[in-house]
Amino acid sequence: MTGGTVHAVVVTRHRPELLADGLAVIAGQTRRPDHLVVVDNGPDEKTREVVESCGLPVTYLPSQHNLGGAGGYALGLLTALAAGADWLWMADDDGRPADEHVLATLLEVAERRGLAEVSPVIADAADPERLAFPLRRGLTWVRRRSDLDGFGDGELMPGIAHLFNGALFRAGTLDVVGVPDLRLFVRGDEVELHRRLMRSGLPYGTCLTTAYVHPDGSDEFKPMLGGRLHAQDPGDATKRYYTYRNRGYLLAQPGLRKLGAIEHLRFGWYFLVERRDPRALRDWLRLVRLGRRERFRRA
Repeated sequence: MTGGTVHAVVVTRHRPELLADGLAVIAGQTRRPDHLVVVDNGPDEKTREVVESCGLPVTYLPSQHNLGGAGGYALGLLTALAAGADWLWMADDDGRPADEHVLATLLEVAERRGLAEVSPVIADAADPERLAFPLRRGLTWVRRRSDLDGFGDGELMPGIAHLFNGALFRAGTLDVVGVPDLRLFVRGDEVELHRRLMRSGLPYGTCLTTAYVHPDGSDEFKPMLGGRLHAQDPGDATKRYYTYRNRGYLLAQPGLRKLGAIEHLRFGWYFLVERRDPRALRDWLRLVRLGRRERFRRA
């Protein structure tokens, strides 16, 4: 069997309809996962029924304590590792593989190129030719899949990966980089894991020939300086809390510290010049400082 045993790991909470759509595509892969692990952060009977009827061998893990995305993936990945998985394929409950060949393509590329981790392109579910999460290279924002061709060899974009949506890990990679940090709960947990992967020296990247579709995530990034820079500004207070607090923690970690001064200048300009809202800047600074001090209380 190509690639050894593959366990798909999915985290969900209160979205059984979306979960059903995603699991149907996962189960319909030409190279089917050998096992499915689903962590349910808001257990209910409807979700259990969706999981158990998906057509794959499953381990359903209901958690009465909301672990967030970070804790959910940590539990799911460790469960898969303990069961003997050779490969771990991550998925969220609001996205899905773009077609039935995604897992086969990722496995083939990872094996042939000796990759520790490989991710698909994350495309906008409403317009698969657009990226769900625009990529910034210097002052240039890449928003369409076709624009990625200049950042790799046509098949792989090395050293760049979005880790939670369709990401495929070798089991041994997690021995080196670990699993997501429960303390982060949501927001930035994938960036922190990417930081560890980057510092590990292991080879990884994004496969440009396959995709995972996800709702557009670009609306939070507000343009400034004529669109040359952007600032992430979630509209929801809870999202802002975790986004800014966790960002403060991230920018205090090795590998990301040089971004700290730039981040303060960028958000200072955004809140004071673009929004003219000193109170919002003070709140941003308060949350960033909480993260730097590792004050990880829940919102």
